[in-house]
Order: sequence, then C-alpha cells, then structure tokens
Amino acid sequence: MTEAEVASVPPREALRLQLRGVVQGVGLRPFVLREARARGLAGRVLNDGAGVVVEAEGAPAALATFAAQLAARAPAAARIESVAREPLAVRGRTDFVIDASAAEGRGALPGPDLALCDDCRAEIGNPAARRYRYPFTSCTCCGPRYSIAHAAPFDRARTTMAPFTPCTACRAEYDDPADRRCHAQTLACPACGPRLRYGDASGSWRDDADAALDAAVAAISAGDVLAIKGLGGFQFVVRADDDAAVARLRRRKARGDKPFAVMVSDAGVAAREVCLDATARTLLESAAAPIVIAARAAGGRIAAACAPGCPDLGVMLPTTPLHALLVDGVGAPLVVTSGNRAGEPLCRDGDEARVRLAGIADAFLDHDRAIVQPLDDSVLRVDDGHVTLLRRARGYSPLPLEVPLKADVPLVPTLACGGALKNAIALAAGDRVWLGPHLGDLDDLHAQARYAQGIDALQAMTGVVPERIAHDRHPDYPSTRYVATRVEPAVAVQHHHAHVAACMAEHGLDERVLGIAWDGSGDGGDGSVWGGEWLETDYTQCTRIAHLRPFRLAGAEAAIREPRRVALALLSGCGRLGAAAALGFDARTQANLGVLIERGFNAPSTSSVGRLFDGVSAVLGLCHESAFEGEAAMRLEWAARSADQSTQRAYPLPLDVTVSPWQLDWRPLLRDVIDDHAAGVAVATIALGFHHALADAALVVARRAERRVVCLGGGCFQNALLARLVRARLVAAGLRVYAPARVPPNDGGLALGQAVVAARQAEC
Repeated sequence: MTEAEVASVPPREALRLQLRGVVQGVGLRPFVLREARARGLAGRVLNDGAGVVVEAEGAPAALATFAAQLAARAPAAARIESVAREPLAVRGRTDFVIDASAAEGRGALPGPDLALCDDCRAEIGNPAARRYRYPFTSCTCCGPRYSIAHAAPFDRARTTMAPFTPCTACRAEYDDPADRRCHAQTLACPACGPRLRYGDASGSWRDDADAALDAAVAAISAGDVLAIKGLGGFQFVVRADDDAAVARLRRRKARGDKPFAVMVSDAGVAAREVCLDATARTLLESAAAPIVIAARAAGGRIAAACAPGCPDLGVMLPTTPLHALLVDGVGAPLVVTSGNRAGEPLCRDGDEARVRLAGIADAFLDHDRAIVQPLDDSVLRVDDGHVTLLRRARGYSPLPLEVPLKADVPLVPTLACGGALKNAIALAAGDRVWLGPHLGDLDDLHAQARYAQGIDALQAMTGVVPERIAHDRHPDYPSTRYVATRVEPAVAVQHHHAHVAACMAEHGLDERVLGIAWDGSGDGGDGSVWGGEWLETDYTQCTRIAHLRPFRLAGAEAAIREPRRVALALLSGCGRLGAAAALGFDARTQANLGVLIERGFNAPSTSSVGRLFDGVSAVLGLCHESAFEGEAAMRLEWAARSADQSTQRAYPLPLDVTVSPWQLDWRPLLRDVIDDHAAGVAVATIALGFHHALADAALVVARRAERRVVCLGGGCFQNALLARLVRARLVAAGLRVYAPARVPPNDGGLALGQAVVAARQAEC
C-alpha cells in the first residue's frame, strides 16, 4: 500500500463496554448488533455472568455515538444501570456478530417475566400463521424469563427451554437480525416447543395439544373449575360471569368472601368493569401486567360472587398466550387465582398438582415446560395518583432497587429473611437491594422448603455472598428459625423499624424521620405486640415516641381470627361491657374470656391499629369472625367508602403526653362509636369518622414531634382511604410525606427494611 493509500484509510479505534443491569433476555444483543452494523462498526456482543459485553471497533465518531446512545435507545424491557468502558487494541475485524456466552462473572439476573406482546397475540390469533393457537409463543419482547432460569447468563441451555431444540424455521428466526425473535431464548413453535395436555377427573390425559386446549375451553365454559399450569405455577380458572362457578371455587378453596381477581381480554373490557384512570390503564397494559385494583364500574358483567361486598375489583389482562387463548375461547372474563390450598405454596408440577389440588379442580391443563421460580401475580392499586404495589412478584421481581445513601457508603452484603406472612426475602450489596418475589405465608412445611430454595436461587442469581443475615425479632417466625441454619452473624431488626426503613430506603432517604408504622402485629421486644407506632428513626437507631393505648388480645392469635374477642377487650377497657351482648358470645364463653382479659393470661397486650380496626368492625356488626386475613378491617374500610365523603367529622383520639412514650387513648373514640351506633347513626358514617380519627392522630403526633419528614409503613396502609386521609393531613400541614410505592407497605416489604438496617449497622 502506498503512502497515499495509507493516509486515505480512516483511523479506527476499539472499545470494550460492560453493560450491567437488566440486560439479559430483553433483546439487548440483537439491538446492539443492529446499532453497530448501522454505524459501520465491527466486533461482537455476548452475555457473560455479569451482564452483556460489547467489543466494537470502527471510525472514532461512529464508535463514540454508538457508545453514548446505547442506554438511551435500548429496548423497553432493558434497564442498563451502568456502562464500564475501556479501550481495546484494534483487531481489524470486518463484521459484527452475536458471540457465544461466557460464564465469567456473577450477578447478571435475567429480566422479569414479560406479558404477551401485541405482535405475538396477533400471531396466535391468525389462522395463516404457523404459531396459530400456540400457547407458548414468545419473542424478545415477551415471555418467561426469571421463572424458567436455572442460572446466569440467560441462555436457553440454562433455562427449562433447554430440552426443546428449535426446528429449522425457528432457528432461521433466531439467526436473523431483522426478526423480532433474533436470539430469543424462549422461541418455539408447535413443531419443536412445549405442549399442552389435559387431564379430567377420571385420571385420563389427552396429549394432543389442540384437543387439550379445546377441552379446557369447554370445561371452563361449562362452569367447571380448571387448574392450569401458568407462567409461575398452577392457577384455578372459572368463568367470572357465572355466580355458581365462582361460588363453587370459593367453597372448595375455603376462601370465604376474600375477593378474586378477574382476567379480561383487553383494557377496553377492563374499563367497562372498573374505573381506570390513565395511570392505572398504563400499568394494566404494561409488560409487567399486574392485577390492578380499582373501583367497580356500574353495569359490569362480573359476578357479584367474585368480590362480595367489596366496592373494588382486581382486574388483569392475559399474561401468556395460554391465558389469551382461554379468555378468547370462552368469550367471557375469567377468575384466575393461585393454584393452592389455603396456607400452601403454589404447585409447580402437574403430578404435584393432581395430588394437592384434588377435590378443588375438576380438570387439569398441564404442559411440559418446567417452572424453576414459582411466581404469583403482582398486585397494585392506584389511588389519587399514588401507586401502591401490594404484592411484588411476576413482572417486577427480580428487579433490584437502587438505594442511594449519603456518603456513597456501600451496603455490606446482607441477606434479609422477611416475616412470616406475605414473605419476601432480600439481598443487599453495594448500592442496591434485590427483593425476591412474594412467597406467601410460611406456616406450611411446603412453604418453608420453598422459602429456603428461594434464598438459594436469589443468591446464585445475584452472586451476592452475605456477610450477615437480618431477621425479625419474633423468635417463632419460620424466617427467624431459618437463621439457625446459616453461619453468618445474625442481626435482629424490630418489625416496625423495618417497615419505616423500607419506606426510607425506597425513597433514598438517609436522615432521621418520623415513622408511622401501623399494622396488625409485630414483636415489640418488650413482651407486648406492637402495631400502632410513631417512631423517630434512622437506619441505626429507632425510638418509640408514641403508640396506641394498649389493650388485650383474648386468646392471643385466636383474637386475630375472631375480631369479636378484640371488641370484648375494648368494651371492657372503656367500661361499656353492656354492649357486648351484640357480639354473640354465650354467657360462659364471655365470662371465660373476661377472665383472660382481666388477668392477662393468654391475652397479650397490644398497641395495634390493625386490631383496633378489627374491634371496631366487630362492635359495628360488620365482622365477628374472619374468614380470611384482614377481613374485618377491609369491611370497615368498605363501609367508610360508602359514606358521604364530604363529612369530615372525626371521633376523639386524644394524645396523652404525660406518659412516655405518649399514648393515643382509644377509649373516648369507642364510647362515641357505641353511642352513635345505639342512636341509629349509619354504620358507614361511623366507619368514616373512625378513619378521620386516625388521620387526625397521625398529624397530632407529627406536630408534637416537630419532625418535617414522615415515612409511612405497615399493612394498615393497604387501606386506600386511610392512606389518602393520612397523606392529605400531613401534606396540608407542610410536611414531606413518603409512602411505599414500589415495595409493599405490608410484610412483603419487611426484608428491604431489614436488609438496609442490618447493612448500615455493620458500618457503625
């Protein structure tokens, strides 16, 4: 080459980029390939154990533009959290390719499972398409991710799709950079992918996939209870417009009146059943596809039995092709609920389901793609513009939360065990916390085994090696007992401190705040059950400055299941036992319970706002015995929401500052409630006055404490009316108020708070 020819060759540079975050299983490598080729760059892109690696070379200007725009132009499901750059030697590459994955490094989690996209839904509905009516259709924009992953990197060989070798047609799509299935690890078709099978009550199976789907549609249409293997486990499905079918499922599952969620074909149908604002509709239609709880609309076709007495309804859109085919095939909304018995974890395997779900399901729709990580549906609510995630699972897990704390002090690697109910675990390291998916209650041995497996899986996926382990103070929680199986130093974190710390961490606060933690129960560390707490706290110190006046729980946990026991203790405490006749106790039982309350035997003291809700609900005759967790409090909220909301009257809940900590005295409130009820005041009006009393109390203590920043936490703030009233009072007073949004306010968020508290205490 002559000197002139050499001079005419444009200069080349090379660069290596390490992309971290949610970068695997989201179509990022095909995107990088297309972007690089469009700019005339050569090199390669590949997955490794830490994320995605890009090695590119070409003209300096093109290379700089390419590197600068990757994060901004990445696919919607990707979340690039960091891009590390280093120069490379120019190798003279002539093409850009997607290379085989490397296993070096750890911490590259697969993305969350993504709901069926519009293109794939159109495809399964097109008789001319080769994936017509195929229940496992997916592409880089949708389909299973975390639920089928054994390990990182997210390649087919490390998922439960490994047994299904792509056919020639699928392989051609996989290799075509212009195809939306380019390097889609879950691609499949009827010729090469997973298949359905249908089993009826006689124990026989139909292995023909089309016949299985037809039989499932026929069974649901006829009013049968069908158990289907969904994305993250088995689910029960019945017609949502068939009162008898819904009642049958409710009776067999022993669910009481607890509301069912309903799946509808599209957002237009959802808008005819519930009142959706723009935010709620956007979330409903998002790739996460959560259950969205909203107020019922007038004239809907959903059976009243789906949510008896409840002004709200949880709606969702089809999350998988299988769900879409069932909804469209039946031509009606469907109840889709967790495939388990009360207190048990989800069934993942067909043989397991046939045994554990016998007597509930009339038939089973199974398939041969295995589930690694069990996942429930996520649940959220939008109220007055405020989004609250009530259950964090499919579509959101295992996305990490960034916890930007002052001084850039990294979090000590910490495992947090969560609570006993609505359990979720967490791993903290650096500046983020990975909150595992909702696991549910841990009373059952199956659930406890699944819990330990979930911890192992999250550790393996994140690569976090804990240096300490955080747990609740309660010694009898299964999550606390699990600590004995570990070798790391253990840190006990008080239950309500964890609730407040979770809210702080979610919002990146690292200062002393006033925490308002209201829930059903939590070990206070002083021999009593807390639950109505005002705390001055940061991550390392927590001071109880005020709480609800204590009362007794007659029969301990029995009082949680039977709210009228709480009511009896409250009536005894305020000198109004004459009103106890309406609670329905026989004379002997009432006398025995009175002895427990008086002597404090098997009747622990509690300051719980959640239990106060229960007691007032029972006094008003709304719920004497709970058929499901939180029923009494929910019925009190539903009653309050039916009242004239312009009424601002609040019952008295005075603050006594002569004691330390201060106490909110519920006795005047209860006396007025009893008097109004006896005078014929509407139950709805009384219930609303009760909510206003608590909102006023929140503000009274906040003003007395002279704190400008307030964080809310605890299961009581699942109550949309209560949360709205408390926020409004505090904001109107000029306070900065933070409430849980991306993490549940209930015990599903405990692990986040535990993790950050324990990690920060390690620094002191």
